[in-house]
Parts: sequence; C-alpha cells; structure tokens
Amino acid sequence: QVQLVESGGGLVQAGGSLRLSCVASGRTSGNYVMGWFRQAPGKEREFVAAISGSGATTYYADSVKGRFTISRDNAKNTVYLQMNSLNPEDTAVYYCAVAIRRFLNSDSSRPDEYHYWGQGTQVTVSS
Repeated sequence: QVQLVESGGGLVQAGGSLRLSCVASGRTSGNYVMGWFRQAPGKEREFVAAISGSGATTYYADSVKGRFTISRDNAKNTVYLQMNSLNPEDTAVYYCAVAIRRFLNSDSSRPDEYHYWGQGTQVTVSS
C-alpha cells in the first residue's frame, strides 16, 4: 500500500505561480513512477505530468508544457509540481498518483495506469 498526501494548492491570480507537493508513505522503497492529474468541475480527470522513478525522465501534457515542471526528491519520498504562468483554465483539483513501475511508457498519461491516488488539492486561478 502507498499513501499519498498533496499540499500547496490555493487561490492565485492569473500569471502567478504555485508549487504543489505530494508526500508518499508506505510501500515507497521502489521509487516508482509518479504523476499529476487534474479534474475540473464537470470534466474528466486529465493528465498533467509524470516522472520516472529515478527522476531522469519526465512527460507533460501539451497544455502545460513550458509552464509546469515536475520533479522529485526520493530521499524525502516527495514529488513536486511547479506551476508558473497560471491561467483560469488551470483551475481544478490536482491529484498525485503512483504507478508500480520505474519507467515511463506510452501509457503513462492514462489514469488507469496508476495504482494509488491522493485525496487532491484545489487550485483556483482568478482572472
């Protein structure tokens, strides 16, 4: 079992920045793939970014490429999502998730590839 706790969400004006954190506990010794997803009201959960177990490889949705950066500190069992140049379309509940494998693949953007999920943190961007 892996437990995930996100933090760092909040209200920010358009153009601003936020840094989300996700701390993993439990079965974390494998340094597994971790991802960030988001879900806006009335919409399906969508992929944001993913990072390999070592942190060497990252993958982003086109909508956030160049604005968001995913990183991880395996010594702290923590993954981060630095979000810059936020706009109102980024408003959503953001979730981190773990996939029990160490390398990214072509399915790393699919929610059903992930085995454990956090409870989410709200990000609201005002215009």
